[in-house]
Amino acid sequence: METNKQSGKSIKRSGIPREEIFISSKVWIQDASYEKTMKSFEKTLNNLQTNYLDLYLIHMPYGDYHGSWRAMEELYNAGKIKVIGVCNFEANRLVDLILTHNIVPAVDQIEMHPFWQEKDLRSVMEHYDIKTMAWAPFAEGMNGIFKNETLQSIGSKYGKTPAQVILRWLNQNEIIAIPKSVHLERIQQNFDIDDFELTDEDMIQIEHMDQEKPAILNIHDLNEVYRLHGITFEQ
Repeated sequence: METNKQSGKSIKRSGIPREEIFISSKVWIQDASYEKTMKSFEKTLNNLQTNYLDLYLIHMPYGDYHGSWRAMEELYNAGKIKVIGVCNFEANRLVDLILTHNIVPAVDQIEMHPFWQEKDLRSVMEHYDIKTMAWAPFAEGMNGIFKNETLQSIGSKYGKTPAQVILRWLNQNEIIAIPKSVHLERIQQNFDIDDFELTDEDMIQIEHMDQEKPAILNIHDLNEVYRLHGITFEQ
């Protein structure tokens, strides 16, 4: 237990466990609210044939996510979840959640890649000791990221691909990356990033790639709000 410096409020933290394999799931918008989250959680346990989760996340800052967080805090305190966190929460929603409840999210899973670096949000997250988890670290291949001249030039110095350079950049920024691939060779390459280190100059070059706008998901776009509320996720 500790005291928040700005609000004077006592807060708890759920720390990220160090196991190599996580059993994780998310609370979708359709399941936002205390009651729906409790029901969804039990269904998730049944589907995964387990009696706990390592990581449980709120998928979007839409709907009654405050009710969902109350349920998740209760499940965390009961020992049924090791870590609770959120996805796609910008700074205002994230701080509102923290100041309204008792447990600080351990992680915020956000769109994060060289073209969208979320520096302001990461600063807020650092203040509250919240880990950044990058989904789509390769920007889903947009903007020719795998042939980007800056990334290719940096990679050529170390015999690494642009994808490996990106993962190393995230690693050196202490950002958790969750790259996606179905190709064995690329999966192996994604793990092979511990035998080189980017210089300060390399890091600055990548920082200059920031376009300061999302490439994939703009949660402030009304069309996205309508679209996401219209999706039903099967459990």
